[in-house]
Amino acid sequence: MDHIRYDVAPSVRAVYGPQDLSSAPAFGGGFINFGHWEGIPLDRPLTAEDRVRSQRNLYRRVLGTLDGADAHAVEVGCGLGLGAVLALDEFGFASVTGLDIHPEQLERARRANAELLARAPQRLRFTHGAAERMPFEEGRFERLYSVEAVQHFRDLAAFVREAARVLRPGGRLAVSSFFLPVGAEDVGEELAARLNSFASGLDMAHTLISLLDALDAAGLTDVRAESIGGHVWPGLDHFLSGIDQPVQWPRNFLPAYRDGLLDYYVVSAQRPLRCGGRG
Repeated sequence: MDHIRYDVAPSVRAVYGPQDLSSAPAFGGGFINFGHWEGIPLDRPLTAEDRVRSQRNLYRRVLGTLDGADAHAVEVGCGLGLGAVLALDEFGFASVTGLDIHPEQLERARRANAELLARAPQRLRFTHGAAERMPFEEGRFERLYSVEAVQHFRDLAAFVREAARVLRPGGRLAVSSFFLPVGAEDVGEELAARLNSFASGLDMAHTLISLLDALDAAGLTDVRAESIGGHVWPGLDHFLSGIDQPVQWPRNFLPAYRDGLLDYYVVSAQRPLRCGGRG
């Protein structure tokens, strides 16, 4: 592990450190995302197996945009690394490097994937670093993806610049997370009043427009943004309604989505063969 010290927001340090969000019932299975619930019946009580399936499905939804067969990839905000293993097993990536800013998460990832790390270290590795300052040389990867992590990044534009830098010409990126949609760029205070994760600084009120502008400024092309909120929030809320939780504010995500305050997107882009960003 490198010896660079990265600034980590206190809320991020706590949630992914001693609190270990992956151990919470709401995130059973260790993937730590809200899930993609398409194909999972919502007219019955949901099970822990349904929850894990939803989280796997979100990874599949993102990875399916990348055509990653035989590609070398980096996952930014890799958590426990289970999504990286899914990329290797189901999508045929040649290798995945998991990058995370939180040392405790990386240690959990190494423990969770110890057998594969020992058997095929050339296919899976974990690296300490920040999304806004990645410890990789230019053009290192053919694919870059991030699943429900960018809402924690303090500087979205810096992340995009770094993503463009570490991608090879012709490489593709895909990210999924929740953003303030077009027309709702000024609702940050209202989100903070409804959702503690925004009030505490765990989640940043990034706008979709800010991400799209950053991709354009970095010289990335073929930018696509698709709303998938209808496959995220209703299923998540239905699952949360059936489990015991120490707090109830996470159930405010669905009303916030229905009120147009935020939405969930899959965004993809490409580094052109000649990339000379304008930023």
